[in-house]
Order: sequence, then C-alpha cells, then structure tokens
Amino acid sequence: MPEPFVAYLRVYEPLSSIDSPLRERLAATLEQGALEPTVAATREQDQWLRTQVTAPPKLLPGDGADGTAEQSGDVLTLDPESVPSGPAATVGPGPLVCPLDLRGRSAAALVGFLGAAEVPLRAAVVSLPVQKAKNQASAVVSELAENAVHVLSSTWTVPLPWFVLVDPAERVTEDEDGKRRVCWRVAMADARRRVARAHSVARDSIGDGGPTKILRETGRWLERFHPHSAVELDYGGLVQMMSRSDLDADTSAEDVHAIIDAMESGDTVEVGERYEALRDFWSEFAAHERYN
Repeated sequence: MPEPFVAYLRVYEPLSSIDSPLRERLAATLEQGALEPTVAATREQDQWLRTQVTAPPKLLPGDGADGTAEQSGDVLTLDPESVPSGPAATVGPGPLVCPLDLRGRSAAALVGFLGAAEVPLRAAVVSLPVQKAKNQASAVVSELAENAVHVLSSTWTVPLPWFVLVDPAERVTEDEDGKRRVCWRVAMADARRRVARAHSVARDSIGDGGPTKILRETGRWLERFHPHSAVELDYGGLVQMMSRSDLDADTSAEDVHAIIDAMESGDTVEVGERYEALRDFWSEFAAHERYN
C-alpha cells in the first residue's frame, strides 16, 4: 500500500517546554524510540483503519472502550543542530518533539466532513448516528482550545502560503533505502517573521481573503508554540508522484518568495508569471485526486 499522498507542516517544541503529564509520556516514548518521519503517515493510516475493525468500531484513533482518550505517545523528534536559523533566532534546547496529536486532528477533520458531506456518504462512513458522532468529535476539538495540534496536513498538494515560512535555499532532499524525502526546517522566530511580513504585503495587495487568510491563520497557529521551536515543511507522501526531474524543476519556494517581493514592489507582471508557473507545476499532481 502506498504512503498517503499528504504533505505536512509540523512544529517541534523543546521537550522541556511541554507541560506535565504529557512531557513525561513523551520522554518515555523517546526512550523506546521515536517514529521516523517517513513512516509517520503510514502509522497514522494504520491507527485510523484499526478504529474501524475493532468490535464495536471506534469513532476516533485513540478512543478507549468508553469513548474517552487513551494515552498515546506517538512522537517525532528533531535535533536543534539540524535546523537552520537566522542570527536573531534560537532553537532548543533539545530534544525537539512533535506529538502526532492524531486523535485531535482526526476529530477536527471529522467535524468538517460531517458538516460538508452529503447525507448518504455520512451514513456510509460513520458507524454512529451522525449527530452523536458530530457531538463526540466536537467535544474532542474543544479540548484542543488550550493546546494547538503540532501538525497540519494537506492532501494531494502543498498550500502555497506554507512556502512563505521557509528559506528556499535550505531544502533538504534525502533518498535512503528507497525512501525519498523532501523537506525544509526553519527556526520558529524566522518562520513567524516571514509569515508576518507576507501577511502584511498580501493584505495590502489583494485584501483579506484567499492566501491572505491562510497566512493570517498560519501566523496565529505558530504563535501558540514555544518561541524556540522549529517548523518543518515536509512533502510527505507527495514525493511518490514526483520524478527526479520534477524535483529538479520544483522552484515553488523561490516562486512564492518572489511573488511576495513583487507584490511589495507593485510588479503585477512578475506576480502573474510566477503564479502561473506554480499553478502549472502543482495542478499536475493535484489532478491525481480526481483519478482516486
């Protein structure tokens, strides 16, 4: 089974900054061994499928028999030394950890699905009465009010505003044991600075909707984490659709940064040309969703 075609934006916080008892659970997990990013997606997929084959089926990954949360320690980790940072940015101390927060993320996705899907599809997918399922998932989402999830995900494509956060020159491409990975890592302070500037420029240029709204929401999300955290943009399973020539031709981060600069200087021709190049590049991969 292929890895899910999902890209990720992750935050890794210093373990020492996380409140108890979660800090102790994550520390115990690290002693046993953290997950590798290349297997995180299949781990999440496996956990979700297991909820559907239990008797009776569970609504969300991490649900106990009574519907309350079971303890889950699935976590990714990152060495602060692997995170490029500007002179005004601090990362660490290590270890940096990124809990998968799968139960909360699944609940938020389920609430969105139940609100948008047609009635026959909702009935086919959800084992509980729809309103009961929505109430349970909404209750889990409300528990996240004080603790933001550490992972955002996007299927079939990468939201272009995410590229604002990274330095185009710092892309990491790994290819080990048949597992290809493409990602950027950035200090939280640098990510916040870049998204704040991009939001200001985009708001003045194109108003508050569309990409500007995504930038605003992303900036607010980043503010909820420790200032010495790291941010990672990971192509995840999308690289399965990309050839080596596709990756060589991928200038998405450069194009997005150039668009912000062009918006700031009022160069509408540059904005249009760069956006068209981005649309042409990513539309090929996004089209796979229609085939599935």
